[in-house]
Amino acid sequence: MGAMNSVHVVDDDAAIRDSLRVLLASAGLPVQTYDSAAAFLAAAAGLAGCVLTDVRMPEMDGFELQQRLSQRDIHLPVIVMTGQGDIPLAVRAMKAGAIDFVEKPFDDAELLDAVRRALAESRRIEEIESVAAEATHQLATLTPREREVLQLLVTGLSNNAIAIELGASPRTVEVHRARVFEKLQARSLPDLVRAVLAAEPRQARG
Repeated sequence: MGAMNSVHVVDDDAAIRDSLRVLLASAGLPVQTYDSAAAFLAAAAGLAGCVLTDVRMPEMDGFELQQRLSQRDIHLPVIVMTGQGDIPLAVRAMKAGAIDFVEKPFDDAELLDAVRRALAESRRIEEIESVAAEATHQLATLTPREREVLQLLVTGLSNNAIAIELGASPRTVEVHRARVFEKLQARSLPDLVRAVLAAEPRQARG
């Protein structure tokens, strides 16, 4: 994600949007506002930061927005804003992946704390995605045979056992093993395991 980490406020109430813009800006936090979930979704691809969304909005509520983001593989931490009596909706949103909720009327310090935690989580997700992308790229450079050797290496098999499994000579396996370590920039077997595990989420998403 190359965009600046911003707080993306989604609320159909203009007064709420304006007050949150002033509060967040006064705390030195970049902020963008949207008057509907649909407006935010139209711009969401490639954005960085977190989402602060009302849970009750016409046409598409905060819970559905959260689902749409997940379906589009957009990993932005979500904080839902609730009114009195909406706690069950907030709990439902958190069970679906929202990281926090805040009640209206807001306590400014509490809301800013929640936003800062969400932005920290956004940075953590960004770092994980970067590592996963690099690991996926490195794995893609392996030949089919090198990939087979890698898969057997991370199960704990020795060179001799891999040679038997693949019907190859131990020397050939040693050559493939050396190339796997070189291509994945690994210095140890744990490094190989970390590379495979890092790439798994992206590979699972296709």
